[in-house]
Amino acid sequence: MSETNIAIRVEHVTTIFPGPVRALDDLSLEVKRGEFLVVIGLSGSGKSTLLRCINRLQDPTEGRIWIFGEEMTGAKGNQLRKLRASIGMIFQQFNLVKRHSVMTNVLSGALSRTSLFRSLTMRFSPDEVRRAQACLDRVGLGDRGGSRADALSGGQQQRVAVARALMQDPKLFLADEPVASLDPALRHSVMRHLEVLNREEGLTVVCALHDVDLIQRYATRLIGLRDGRLVYEGEPQGFNAHTFKEIYGEEAEVASGLAWI
Repeated sequence: MSETNIAIRVEHVTTIFPGPVRALDDLSLEVKRGEFLVVIGLSGSGKSTLLRCINRLQDPTEGRIWIFGEEMTGAKGNQLRKLRASIGMIFQQFNLVKRHSVMTNVLSGALSRTSLFRSLTMRFSPDEVRRAQACLDRVGLGDRGGSRADALSGGQQQRVAVARALMQDPKLFLADEPVASLDPALRHSVMRHLEVLNREEGLTVVCALHDVDLIQRYATRLIGLRDGRLVYEGEPQGFNAHTFKEIYGEEAEVASGLAWI
């Protein structure tokens, strides 16, 4: 594959936590530009650690990671700041400042591209305010900028988190189980916004998920992790009872039977 077509390249990454716990075990993979890659696996399989290593919230113990041809591992100072600014990330628990307004939370997405002084004082230009309003409009919350973040529903708060990430003008979206804490009826609402960013605007999306119906609806490619190792890689159409059990293990036998009736 041409290097220009690769959004993320992970080479022989191992991450060991005290214990010792081997969260990632000699993991290598490539993510093409414009993919909607879904990462699945049991809790503790390494999904969150992989995403955190990609944007350097966690340093791998061994191995190297490249983002759009630039090495993320080893990057420091301004180079690391620039690379992180190109990556939008949303989390399961939203990570909003609940006492702040929706608009202020979205504007905070611009801090990675501004000076240290402006970051500390939370001062934003009229252009940034206009951009934040446009980001809220894109996620259907254009009229909620003055609301406190904690006055919104869970689904609305996650859409604010998407708008905040959009303020970075990212090339890559990382989503760590973004709908796991939402009611089933709200999950598609958030996932559809990620789908639009991926399929209509060409952003690369890497998303950790659990729900089989969401996987088959939104993923263009799928990888499965087990004990920090890559155990499955393919298209969602190839994901069946056998691969489900391979990823989730013997304890998933009953669940896989139900899922694939």
